[in-house]
Amino acid sequence: MKPLPPFPSDFLWGAATSAYQIEGSPLADGAGPSIWQRFAHTPKMMVGGDTGDVACDHYRRYKDDVALMRALGLQSYRFSISWSRVLPEGRGRVNEKGLDFYSRLVDELLGNGIEPNATLFHWDLPAALDDRGGWLNPDIADWFADYASVMYRKLDGRVKMWATLNEPWVVTDGGYLHGALAPGHRNFYEAPIASHHLMRSHGRAVQAYRAEGKHRIGLVVNIEPKYPASQSPEDLAATKRAEAYMNRQYLEPAIHGRYPPEMQEIFGDAWPDWPQEDYDLIRQPIDFLGLNYYTRNVVKHDPQAWPLWGSPVKQTQATYTETGWEVFPQGLTDTLVWMKQHYGDLPIYITENGSAFYDPPKAHDGVIDDPLRVDYLKKHLNAVRAAIGQGVDVRGYYGWSLLDNLEWSLGFSKRFGMVHVNFETLERTPKASAKLYSRIIASNGGVLDA
Repeated sequence: MKPLPPFPSDFLWGAATSAYQIEGSPLADGAGPSIWQRFAHTPKMMVGGDTGDVACDHYRRYKDDVALMRALGLQSYRFSISWSRVLPEGRGRVNEKGLDFYSRLVDELLGNGIEPNATLFHWDLPAALDDRGGWLNPDIADWFADYASVMYRKLDGRVKMWATLNEPWVVTDGGYLHGALAPGHRNFYEAPIASHHLMRSHGRAVQAYRAEGKHRIGLVVNIEPKYPASQSPEDLAATKRAEAYMNRQYLEPAIHGRYPPEMQEIFGDAWPDWPQEDYDLIRQPIDFLGLNYYTRNVVKHDPQAWPLWGSPVKQTQATYTETGWEVFPQGLTDTLVWMKQHYGDLPIYITENGSAFYDPPKAHDGVIDDPLRVDYLKKHLNAVRAAIGQGVDVRGYYGWSLLDNLEWSLGFSKRFGMVHVNFETLERTPKASAKLYSRIIASNGGVLDA
């Protein structure tokens, strides 16, 4: 077997979080409510009735968390900004105390030798904008660009790596089609509109960055590679629809200025005919792509599975995480190679990759053992190396997640963190996976060959 290549000498090692999942204090110091604040406080929407009111209390404990990052040897930290913390009404008046929190966080990171990586939107739309139609309102592209410009003017230079959106597919599929996530809509006709205005907003935010910023900006997408259950024409067609819907719906317009033709097939008369100027807006030159990878999907034709007419096939003799996702490292290699083949030589960062497994509630000798997560981390980093060996320009890796946190509508029931959080005391305890990741960083991946 051919040895795996080493990571590049300038490979960037980090971990990722998002605002509503860890910050807590969602209404503190003049912040406005987000759709997730509303959703979490709506009865029966969250497992266990959990909310982000406290979460990991990162809003007040950020200095301790940055010290923890430094102790682990992180070179970069990917975080998201709460739009409604900075602009309580979503537009217009700036909440200086909210803006100052992110300024202080960035200074703390830089003071500890950690490169900030900021995501402008990780699902927590200001509730005031949702009241005006949210992602269904075409004006939101300008609202988003105005918010982005506030952040660029405050932080660009100290922050040299920006992402516009995190996982627009999840926003629309969970929030507008199936209703499992905020804002909780279930409307077949709304989903394509929300997706399109998310992408228009991405384009406007990139335009705004070119006017204000001097460094790098990109887009973060979640990709779940699709494999046919068989070579039957029906399974192959279902697989192609699933791939178009989840994987190509956002990359195609951002890179090539068009949507996959399968989108019309999937949505029928719910798929609008967008003007060319929208495609021109969306297709802005970006500096990198962020890839969030967790699992794969094996697709079988299913005439009952509206609207894709395909269903996932559970694999025998496979390991599954607590979220029901198959552990399949080869899918990460395949995805990275696929991205290079279809979208050119844009630099790629693994902006999220991680797993939820059961963790012991107490530490043993100061460490919480999480052997399945350790194994997941090793195998997926080697999958990245395999893609690098095939010529893919992968520049960095951000483990998801730094901390156990609020796993959206699943509440605190699923733990993705490399650092355990006791949600009663908020004590942080590094797991074995964090200890391993620290050694991986220190050796630039060399310990993976041990």
